[in-house]
Amino acid sequence: MAFSEVREYQYGDDIRDIEWNVTARFNKPYIKVFEEERELTVMLLVDVSGSLDFGSHTQTKRDMVTEIAATLAFSAIQNNDKIGVIFFSDHIEKFIPPKKGRKHILYIIRELLDFKPKSQRTNIQQAVEYLTQVIKRRCTCFVLSDFIDERDFRQPLTIANRKHDVVAIQVYDRRIAELPDVGLMRIRDAETGHLQWVDTSSSAVRKAHSQWWRQQTERLSDVFTRSNVDYVSVRTDQNYVTALRSLFAQRT
Repeated sequence: MAFSEVREYQYGDDIRDIEWNVTARFNKPYIKVFEEERELTVMLLVDVSGSLDFGSHTQTKRDMVTEIAATLAFSAIQNNDKIGVIFFSDHIEKFIPPKKGRKHILYIIRELLDFKPKSQRTNIQQAVEYLTQVIKRRCTCFVLSDFIDERDFRQPLTIANRKHDVVAIQVYDRRIAELPDVGLMRIRDAETGHLQWVDTSSSAVRKAHSQWWRQQTERLSDVFTRSNVDYVSVRTDQNYVTALRSLFAQRT
């Protein structure tokens, strides 16, 4: 229910709807009128930072994020809902305001496929704060990212989820969870460009990496739990449809 207007009190109106400020100003009773909003606004917060370009299976994390975002966009338009997108890196790359219509959806899909970010880094906090500022009415927001960000974004996520219905979808690759034993490897950080040699044949190195991933997973789970945000993790070599169905089943 959304506030529409105020009008003079009529016999039979619920006195709980009286607008006291207006009533006091005009010295006669006025009530607040509400209308039922049947339209849902869906926002996609899409991470376009450099780390999404990694993939050790048939597709990169960016490919899967794009596919999931497109699926959500088509689902929204089938329900006659408005759909908008915020592309973000360590700043807001592009904002597409929510609208309806097939032409608008095709524009979003084209941007999802072809968009080239100016920055390679990540700032989830800024993206979530921007959402809170630009979207005034309550919406359902899907944050699609690998969530590789050392900044603490729990507080802005909590604030955003009080105003909107925020859902987090983490996309990750199996090789970030477990290093393969392939000997000496040269690794480049996609966001900073830093190059480093890693001896993957060392069990100590592989164990340290696995421990780092467990800590990251636990930290992220704690952030979502404390923010009261529903979330799901999807691996690039798995079927994201199954994960999404499980997520939505939990929310019903």
